Amino acid sequence: MKKLLQHLGNYLILLNKVFSFPEKRSVFVQQLNIEFKKIGIDSIGIVTIISFFIGAVVSIQTAYNFESPLYPKYLIGFATRESLILEFCPTMLCLILAGKIGSNMASEIGSMRVSEQIDALEIMGVNSATFLILPKIIASLIFFPCLIILSISIGLIGGWVGCQNTGITTASYLYGIKIDFNPFYITYCLIKTTVFAFIISSVSSYFGYYTKGGALEVGTSSTRAVVYSSIIILLFNFLLTDLLLA
Repeated sequence: MKKLLQHLGNYLILLNKVFSFPEKRSVFVQQLNIEFKKIGIDSIGIVTIISFFIGAVVSIQTAYNFESPLYPKYLIGFATRESLILEFCPTMLCLILAGKIGSNMASEIGSMRVSEQIDALEIMGVNSATFLILPKIIASLIFFPCLIILSISIGLIGGWVGCQNTGITTASYLYGIKIDFNPFYITYCLIKTTVFAFIISSVSSYFGYYTKGGALEVGTSSTRAVVYSSIIILLFNFLLTDLLLA
């Protein structure tokens, strides 16, 4: 318990340092553009592939469970849409991105810490937390919702492809996607995604920033970043679902 409170205190202190005005706007904007590419553009490929196959598998499994003639065929599209929007895309994909992006953030900042690059920035009068971490948080908050919207779209296409061998017509699948749509579910999805984006970027950066030792400890920090980010995401997934949908 003492160690947990110590981590929480250091985390809040770090956030207080992070959210301050950057000294040099031009350098900060340049760093922000780099993070946009690493976090957003470089993640499109894996998001597309994972989302397509998730959508296909969800639709096939749903069709298998709705084989009874009592169920209308359009329920396949309806169930696929609801599953992707409410849970699979915002939660599962963020857990995967925690492994890809979070570990990269922790190892990058951890390597700078053990090689004394962060100490050099501090000696030069640069707020290292703002310079290194704030661009990652901003890029995550901007790009994660975009990636999730892309994921939902690709997932629905994958669901349509998955339905081709289950006897579900395209018209039935599309009708199921459109029927009884609740726009608030998109809002709920984006709220969860934004919270998860902040968790991944801030927690991963925290473990990287407070790395001590050498290369071995950098790997340990990267692992801890992924594990703790995933646990906190699951916790907040439960809390947000209970608050927004219950």
